[in-house]
Amino acid sequence: MMRKLLGVGLAGALAMAASAGAADDKMKVGFVYVGPIGDHGWTYQHDKGRLALEEALGDQVETTYVENVAEGADAERVITQMAESGMDMIFTTSFGYMNPTVKVAKQFPDIWFEHATGYKRGDNVTTYLSTTYEGRYISGFLAGHVSESGVVGYIASFPIPEVIRDINAVMLGMQRVRPDMQLKIVWVNTWFDPATEADAAKVLIDQGADVIIQHTDSPAAMQMAEEKGIWAVGQASDMSAFGPNAHLISVVNDWGPYYIDQVKAAMSGDWSVRDYWGGMADDVIQVVKYNDKIPAEVVAEAESIVASIRDGSFHPFTGPINNQAGELVLEEGQSFTNEELAAMNYYIEGIDAPFPN
Repeated sequence: MMRKLLGVGLAGALAMAASAGAADDKMKVGFVYVGPIGDHGWTYQHDKGRLALEEALGDQVETTYVENVAEGADAERVITQMAESGMDMIFTTSFGYMNPTVKVAKQFPDIWFEHATGYKRGDNVTTYLSTTYEGRYISGFLAGHVSESGVVGYIASFPIPEVIRDINAVMLGMQRVRPDMQLKIVWVNTWFDPATEADAAKVLIDQGADVIIQHTDSPAAMQMAEEKGIWAVGQASDMSAFGPNAHLISVVNDWGPYYIDQVKAAMSGDWSVRDYWGGMADDVIQVVKYNDKIPAEVVAEAESIVASIRDGSFHPFTGPINNQAGELVLEEGQSFTNEELAAMNYYIEGIDAPFPN
């Protein structure tokens, strides 16, 4: 499909693409991405969702994207530029776009805005995210079974609630198998930087980790695990090709159905402001490509847990749960609400690491 350049990016790193020759009556939908569409992680999956939208609605839609948009002031500039270019609907796909999205939306009340992973909404701003913690719980469960050292490493991006609750979910999954498991955490303060991610993996391996789990978007950690002969979990997309031997599973985000549904809702007049959490029950979160070296009975148990999460009979955050200081934060048999999960700002008991500022 032909594309036309609509914007100039920071230090030449941003690019906006739009379908050429679109009719005026097409639904114009824009996407703002924090990383490159080729990151093979978070942005890659969102762009697959955009392409699924194009395929599903054909000549009813025209899509536009900007990649590599830094969170903060640059995001506000790009979102404003996109709104001024005639978009009907704009999806902003990173936590740090929250305030810029809300600010720009007030200036363009006739445009539908959707913000991923945030919590601030408005008359024309809705929020959406995936319950990645469900996949992280399975990652921790499998790590507890395959780890020989009893040490799992976690490459963390930024200390926002989504990342914190995913770290905690990994710990809960590990504790289900082995209460003595250790979780080592390295904060890299980036979503996508292959060199930094590879260095973080090396640090964790030096600390004894023989399983690496990441909340960053390049396959660098998977490639390092392959090189070092340890395990790793793919982030957002199927990363098995980058480490055929190392690949434990990948926790995949499938955004296509959501984007299709929301654009259809806007076109039909049924769009409304809400806080959407998509997970295993919606196939927004999927666990894929179990390594053949994982014992069959472990895979079967993992799939049983997945099934229980899907049907609602089990929630990864089910009490009793204590915080890092040993204080009860969730009563036995209770589960956190989405609101409580969205505000999570502590480690759970068993994580022996300082909580980030």
